Parts: sequence; structure tokens; C-alpha cells
Amino acid sequence: MSEVNESWREGIDTGIRYNSSYSAVGGGIGVATAAAAGNDAENWKFHAVEFAKGFAEMSVEFGKGVRDVLKQSVIREDSVLVRKVGAPCYKLCRRLSFLNEYLPEDRDPVHAWSVIFSVLFIAFAVLIVSSDDISPNPLVKKVYIHPPNASRILLPDGRHLAYHQQGVPAEQARFSVIAPHSFLSSRLAGIPGIRTSLLQEYGVRLVTYDLPGFGESDPHPFRDLESSAMDMLHLSYAINVTDKFWVVAFSGGSMHAWAALKYIPDRIAGAVMVAPMVNPYEPKMTKEEKNKMWKRWTTKKKITLARKFPRLLPYFYRKSFLCGVHGQIETWLSLSLGIRDKALVEHPLFEEFWQRDLEESVRQVNAKPFVEEAVLQVSNWGFSPADLKVQRKRPGKGILHWIKSLYGQTEDILSGFLGQIHVWQGMEDMVVPPSTSDFLQRVLPDAMVHRLLYEGHFTYFYFCDECHRQIFSTVFGNPQGPLAPEPEADQFPIKKYDGDLQDTIMSDVATDEENASTLVNSDKEGFID
Repeated sequence: MSEVNESWREGIDTGIRYNSSYSAVGGGIGVATAAAAGNDAENWKFHAVEFAKGFAEMSVEFGKGVRDVLKQSVIREDSVLVRKVGAPCYKLCRRLSFLNEYLPEDRDPVHAWSVIFSVLFIAFAVLIVSSDDISPNPLVKKVYIHPPNASRILLPDGRHLAYHQQGVPAEQARFSVIAPHSFLSSRLAGIPGIRTSLLQEYGVRLVTYDLPGFGESDPHPFRDLESSAMDMLHLSYAINVTDKFWVVAFSGGSMHAWAALKYIPDRIAGAVMVAPMVNPYEPKMTKEEKNKMWKRWTTKKKITLARKFPRLLPYFYRKSFLCGVHGQIETWLSLSLGIRDKALVEHPLFEEFWQRDLEESVRQVNAKPFVEEAVLQVSNWGFSPADLKVQRKRPGKGILHWIKSLYGQTEDILSGFLGQIHVWQGMEDMVVPPSTSDFLQRVLPDAMVHRLLYEGHFTYFYFCDECHRQIFSTVFGNPQGPLAPEPEADQFPIKKYDGDLQDTIMSDVATDEENASTLVNSDKEGFID
């Protein structure tokens, strides 16, 4: 018993002496915890290293297995791949075999070249990633929705249509022009960059409007090209366009101009179209014309998507121009532009105009109008541009028409659009293929097609004073200015007659009465005789 007590005292003394510099209660526990933590860290490192070794060994074995499978199934002498590719690869390897002289003698060339190409691939990947990180990120500008400020009319179906006017007033307009806008645009586009002085010089009143669902115009529940033409007709009446008016359209907005020529030809004086788009599935096109068009059409993927999978378009639109931030026009519209077009769209003036026009176009943040516009472009229009060709109507059948033809009483009745059609097409346009002008020249021989050798898609229509003047002089002739305003009825001067003039008038009246009485008396005397 005494031995046990002594050993117990020794243990206590030893513990106190060992922890003399620390707390007598917690010193031993802290040392044990630190040791356990160190062991856990070493165990974690050991497991991680072993896992990496095991993963590397498994990857090597897996690669060897894939190699064996390829040798047994694909890289056989009787396989299709070896028979088609084997001979060219063998010739190429023979020509490049001199490079094996630069390899170490104790290395297998196949193994050495595989390592070299792998290292090159990794190096290029690192360079590409590092270059992307070094390049500064451009500032993202958000889309700002401006307060509504457009003039609007009420259509017969209860919808509102927003419009914008430029040029001379209605009563002084020598020429009235209505311009439907293109895809991802608004009433603010019109003729981009046109000078007010040029409109005044030619006496032009330019009216642009928002298509249904764009800008401040209400959407149309059952929209088609005929309803688009009717909207243009109602707009012309509402804004006091009493005579025929001209239609100016650019790119995708041309299909609304075609519709106006088809459905309201009696109200149209003529059409001006710059880089006009036609239905790429137009049945009147020949096979050669279709091949030329699709070969140079850079937006063929978007057109195919709108034709076959229109329900996917809202997803892509919300990821691009409906995402709430600004971007490049060629990115949002999936365009491939030429050199001159790229230089134009990168100009600050164009960028400022484009951003403001886009903000107005997407004001309602609704993808449906854009989907409708894209689907209308590739759907059945209900007519063809070839239907606008001026031609004589065939004489009616029956005996009555035959008898009239014998006596020459039949009249030549012309069908189609009888006004002028002007088409301007850039030969370096990579958005609308230049072959479109060839198709239009064939089906509309009376149309005047102006081919522009060094112009692209935007360069002739956007911010080009000389181009705008050429278009106006070609269509309207020499500038004559606006019409002189007609004086109102109460503006005519009232002359005050003096007394002499009044006496003269009264004497003339008296003379007339005397002559009349003389005639009556002579008639009576003759009757009595």
C-alpha cells in the first residue's frame, strides 16, 4: 500500500514539474491535441499523394487499353479508316521522316512526337488563356428605356401606332415619303443621318413609324404583311397625306414596302429600296439564283432557325439584344460585315445612333414582335415580287368579249404596280447577297436597279450626304423646294371703293335698266302691230 502511494506521489510530482511553465490542468491536453493535428495533416498529405499516384497509374492503364482497342478495331489494315487515310498519312510521314534525325537515338519517334505535340498544345492553350486575361474588359453599357414621347394615332381596330415626322409641313409637302423600319430598329431610324436642309430643298415630308410591338406601337394579335400594308394606309390618312406617297425601305423593312405595292398600289407613287431583302424561299427563283443567294448569305443559320424552329428564337433573342446591355450590331444580328461596313459601324456617330435606335426598338422588352418579324421574312408572303410586274390582263372568255375584240372595243388593262421602283444594291454587301438584284431585275424588268460597285450593306444608306442627294435627284429630279402655302379666305385684301367709283357703278346699272325697258317696249309694239 505504501508503494502505491509513493508511486502516485511521484506521478503527481512529475506532472507538475513537467508543466511548470504552463497550467497544471490543461498543459498535457494541449500537447496531445497538437500532436494529433500534426498526424492528421501528415495523413491527409499521404492520402492525397497516394490518390494522385493511383489516378496516374489508372490513367496510364486506361490509355494503354484505348490504344489496344484502337489497334485491334480501327487501325487494322482492313478497316475503312486505314484504307482511306492510311496511304496519305504514310506519304506524309515519309516526307517528314527527316525530322526524326533531330530526336535522341534511344527514343521511339512515335512516343517522342506525341509528347512534343502534347506540350505544344498545352503551351498554346496557356498563351490563349493568358492573353484573354491580359486584355482589358470593355465597359458594359446598359440599355436605357427613355420616357415615351412619340406621336400616336388610333387605328380602326383600337391599336395605337407611333410615328415620327421630318422635313416640311404637310401643307407644303411636294413629296410625301413613308418609311417602314428594318429588323431591330424603330421609327427613329428613317433615313439615318439625312439633313433637314436636303428635305427642305426637295420639299419632302418624311414620316417613319414603329411596326406593331416595336417602340411605342401596340402589338398586333394576328400580324401579316397585308395588315402591315393596311397600317401604312391608315397612317397616311391620319396624317393628312391626300395624294400618293413614296415608300422608302432598307434591308428587312423592304418586305413591308413590297406588301404596300401589292395591297395598296393606288396609294403608292413609287418605291425606293436600298439592299432589299426578299423571301429566301421564293418559289419564283431559279435553282442557280437560290444557290448564289445561299452561298453568300451570312445569316443563313438564323434564317433556317426562323423557318424550322421559331420557338427557339426567344431564347436566343433574350441572350443577345434583349439581355439589357448594349453590344455590337454584327454580334446581335449575327452578321458578317465587309471592310467598309466595319469601319462605319465602329464610328462613334454610328454607335451613338445604333444604341439609341436599339433602345427604342426593345422598349417593350418582348421577344414576340421580333419573332414575328423573323418568321414573316421566311414564310409564305401570299404574293411574289414577280406579281408586281406590269403586264396586260388576259382578255375574258365568252362571246361578248370576242365580239368586242372584233369591233376593237376592248381596252388594254394593265396589272401589277404601275409606279416607279428603284433598287440600290451594294456589290460588297455580305448581309443581302448582290444576286438578289439579279433576281429582281429578271422578274421586274421595268424596275431600275442601281448596282454600287464598292458599297456594302450600310455604307450607302447610313450617314452619307452625297448618297442621299443622289437618291433624291434620281427619284424626284431637280430640287424645287416646298410648295407655297395657299392663303386662307380671310387673308384676301378688302378694297374700299370711293364715291366716284360708286356713282359710276350706279350709272352703269341705270343704263342697263333703260336698255332693258327699251327692248320690252319694242317687243310690245311689234306684238300690237
